[in-house]
Amino acid sequence: MATLPLGPSPARREALTRRIRLLVAVTIAYNVVEAMVALTAGTIASSSALIGFGLDSVIEVSSAAAVAWQFSAREHTVREAREKAALRIISVSFFALAAYVAVDAVRALTGTGEADPSPVGIVIAALSLAVMPFLSAAQRRAGREIGSASAVADSKQTLLCTYLSAVLLAGLLLNATLGWTWADPVAALVIAGLAVKEGREAWRGRGCCAPTAHGQGCANSPVQ
Repeated sequence: MATLPLGPSPARREALTRRIRLLVAVTIAYNVVEAMVALTAGTIASSSALIGFGLDSVIEVSSAAAVAWQFSAREHTVREAREKAALRIISVSFFALAAYVAVDAVRALTGTGEADPSPVGIVIAALSLAVMPFLSAAQRRAGREIGSASAVADSKQTLLCTYLSAVLLAGLLLNATLGWTWADPVAALVIAGLAVKEGREAWRGRGCCAPTAHGQGCANSPVQ
């Protein structure tokens, strides 16, 4: 009795690969612009939250670049061989983001400096909150279908950027209208904890996916 192949067909796999390449390219381009705007606006307003958001965009670029490098290979076997290295880079990106956000939140809670209102920061945070969920969901679907733990992990990095956008937007608005300077750092500490959790899962190669030709998905075969 013939055994039905598991996972996407070669043609479907190539289509998914092209989709992931496109999504990663858009993510990198957007985050480069976002980083420049946020870092500039944060420096002008003396806003550690905005500067932290800009640095998060830099970290997101490194994560997306790792996936771009992995999927730049034309052969599926080469892409699979690069999976572990890409996951390591993404995992370290999560840990770096968690460390910075946590330190920045503690500084804010201890009253180290007060930020000025930043209309530009509010606009960039709102725009990211609108854009990032769609990029994350599209890449996560493609990554799960193709069975790539690194693509799924990078989509979670993008989703975390969405949470940071929401926190930043709330913090900037509350600071500008009510003077609630504590709201942003408290939420940021929660996000730092989530970043550590996602970083550990990426390091272990967890978080996906679809069945493969060998009969199991990457969720059942963590990276050692």
